[in-house]
Order: sequence, then C-alpha cells, then structure tokens
Amino acid sequence: MLWNHRKSIVPTFLLLPVLSLMAAGQTTAPTSAQDRIAEHERMAQQYLRQKRPDLAIPELQKIVALDPRNVDAHANLGVLLFFQGNYQEALPQLRNAIDLQPQLWKIRSLLGLAEEKTSDLAGARSDLEASFPMLQEKKLKLEVGLDLIGLYSGTSELDRAASVLAQLQQAYPDEPEVLYAEYRTYADLSGEAMLRLSLMAPGSPQMHQLLAHEEIRQGNTNGAVDQFRQAIALDPNLPGAHYELAELLDTSQIPAVKTEAEQEYRAALKSNPQDEKSICKLGEIALQAGNLELANEDFAKSVSLRPDDSDAKLDLAKVLIQINQPAKAQALLEQTVQLDPTNVTAHYRLATFYREQGRMDEARRQLELYQNLRKEKDKLRAVYKDLLIQPIEIKADAANEK
Repeated sequence: MLWNHRKSIVPTFLLLPVLSLMAAGQTTAPTSAQDRIAEHERMAQQYLRQKRPDLAIPELQKIVALDPRNVDAHANLGVLLFFQGNYQEALPQLRNAIDLQPQLWKIRSLLGLAEEKTSDLAGARSDLEASFPMLQEKKLKLEVGLDLIGLYSGTSELDRAASVLAQLQQAYPDEPEVLYAEYRTYADLSGEAMLRLSLMAPGSPQMHQLLAHEEIRQGNTNGAVDQFRQAIALDPNLPGAHYELAELLDTSQIPAVKTEAEQEYRAALKSNPQDEKSICKLGEIALQAGNLELANEDFAKSVSLRPDDSDAKLDLAKVLIQINQPAKAQALLEQTVQLDPTNVTAHYRLATFYREQGRMDEARRQLELYQNLRKEKDKLRAVYKDLLIQPIEIKADAANEK
C-alpha cells in the first residue's frame, strides 16, 4: 500500500553553479550564435539573482534551442520548471542533462522525483535507486530515500523498503520523518508476517503468541493471558512465552496472579537457565519479599550474564546499599548512568552519595540531571497516558484457568 510522507522542498542548490558559454560538450557555433548564447546566459543569471525564475526560464529555453548540448542550461531549466510544478516540461530537460552527463546525481534524483509526480513509477524507481547512494545533502537524501520507501511499500517490497530505511536511520536517527517511516514500514512488515503466519500455521504456538501481543496492544490483558496459555500448552518450551506471560501476570495486584507470575518466571528459567531477564525479575520478587540474600544472588548473576543491563546493575546497587556495601553500590550506579544516561533513579542516588562524600559540585550536577530528566519523563508519561489503551485488570481466577 503506497503511503505518503510530508514533502520537503528540495533546495535550489540543485542549480548548477555556473552557466558557462563553453559548456561541456558544446559544439562550435558561429560567433553570432555564441554572442546570443552569452547574452541569454547573462540575463538568466541576472534574473536568478533577482529571484525571478519566471524570467530566467525563457532565457534558458533560448540557450538550449541555440545549443542542444549545453548541459548546464538543460539542468538548470529542468530544475526551475520542476520547482514551478511544471513536471512534464521539466522531464525532457532533466533527461537531456543526464544523457549528456550521467554523473549528475542530484539532477538524476530530481528526475526521479519528477517521474514519480507524473506517475512514471518505473522510471522514478530506476532513477531514485541509482542516485540515492550517491547523495550527500541531507534534505535531498531524505526526500529521495523516503520516496523510495513509499514506492517499495506500494508494491509490497517491504524488505527493500526496510533496507533503505536502515540507511536513513543510520544517517538521520532523530529525524521525525525517518521515525514515522520506521513506524509505518515495520507496522507493514508486522502485518505481512501476521497474514503469512495465519495462512501457513493458523493453529501453531507461534500464532497464539502473536495473537497474545495483538490482545495486549488492544488492552485486552485477559485475552492475552489466554493466548499465551494456549501457546504454552502446545509447546511448553516455546522461546519467550513463559517470560512474556509472567510479565503480563506481574502487572496484576491480585496475590494469586502474582504468585503465578513467579511460577512462570521459574518456568522460563527452567527452559533457559541463561534467561537473564527472568533471573532479574526473580531478584525483584525476592527483594519485595525482604529476602536480601536471595535478591543479591539473583541480581549479581543477572549482571554477570548481561554486564550491559543497566536495570540489573541499578537493582543490585539498591541491594548493596541495604546490606551496607556503599562502595560497590556507588561503582554500579556510576556504570548504570554510563550505560543509560536517562536513568532517573541512578542519578538521584549518585547525588546522595556524592553529597555525603562532600563532592558538592558532582552532587549538584547529578541532582540537576535527575530533576531535568524527571520533568521530561513526566511530560512523556502524560503524552502516553492519552495515547495508549489502558489494560484491563487481570481477573482473579485467571491464575487458576488451565
């Protein structure tokens, strides 16, 4: 399905820098013709400086009539016609420029955009594919990349769309247009995968696992619990299923459901003894129960399995503070903020440590980071509260449904 992104205006830096009398490939002309070309070039430059493309266009048209092999004149005329919205007349001028000088990548990208606007999707695809890897200017590369993603999505070539998207993500990871394209492309990929799975294996454990995630997305937690149960009944060792069910059950405030969540974390660990996330969750449960020794053991194991898990390091630091090992806790907190500079709790606890040690400048800095991050997270929380479907509380008898 073809989707549209916001069209940015490609800047006029596409205009070639100089309209030269002796342009590349220009044939020898009589002196009188050269004089006329020179005069038209002078007038075109003057009108462009005055920001009067409407007056520059006729001058360029006269140049290409006198000198059909003038690359600069064809290219600049094509650019000006494009920005006037006259795509049909821009096309032959842009094509002539490319025929004369194929390495004009910016002009070729503009040709591809004009072809798309005139419904020549095959031509657009060919020219945009050729020019995209060669472009350097941010706005133009974004425009071309996003158009390519749209063209690929329109023909259900989502793997190609994802490939172009990956390049844009690497180059411009914070651009809203790229982030939206990411959302749309992966949503389309997800829908395609769901359709294929439903056709190929409608009763499979993976299909039930997928449906569980769809139920979660709709806020139907009880329906998701049921789907996870069906998936596990079909395959007790289905990767991720026990942990995902446990995470869902753990959101409940009902003791019986909480108990089953712990059982599911242990089932996940039985299927995979290296399941660091389940070990960490069991550490949280031990900490909530006041079992500091077991919590310390679980969090330490979690950190050893995943040294890059900032949450596990923060949890272990909390336990170490309670068992009076502040030096080890401080070291873990410092590692935590290096791994995750947005960790509010770690910044606050570090501020406390530094203040107790008399390191007042560092304490103030950590406190400022804490306060700024807290404000930002509060804003995000308010936004997501409005956007997200609120899950329904898991029923008390869900823990007993088998």
